[in-house]
Amino acid sequence: MTHENLSAVDRVRNALEAAGLPSRIEEFPASTRTAQEAAAAIGTSVSQIVKSLIFLSGDSPVLVLMSGGNRLDPDRLAALTGAEIRKADAQTVRATTGYAIGGIPPIGFPTGLPAYIDRDLMQYETVWAAAGTPRHVFQMTPADLVRVTTGTVAELKPES
Repeated sequence: MTHENLSAVDRVRNALEAAGLPSRIEEFPASTRTAQEAAAAIGTSVSQIVKSLIFLSGDSPVLVLMSGGNRLDPDRLAALTGAEIRKADAQTVRATTGYAIGGIPPIGFPTGLPAYIDRDLMQYETVWAAAGTPRHVFQMTPADLVRVTTGTVAELKPES
């Protein structure tokens, strides 16, 4: 089966297996589309939910992995990427990742993306991320998140 013919969940499962990670993906009857919904369904804190967001740095897409309770400070990301930051629209997100907003995993994209990881995620033993749909999630360690995305861990939320 080609990449395009696989379901979104199967693409994530294949990416997890290729990265040497457990491919245990959990499906919930209720939506896990938002960090709050995911935390409630899983029974964990919102902060342990990985929000996978696509932004444009200039004209180039970048992956931002935020702790569920945090918002991105675009100026901090711009300082890291060296270009102006703006949010990608839904069409750009799908074209870049192969997934729809609300189910974007941190891995399993058609091509590699520069990744930036919210430092706050690093404090947890495990974190939860979307697995391709608004009802599927998987668990991993923050260290594995950094390894499989080759992401840069940084302070990304606004100063309080």
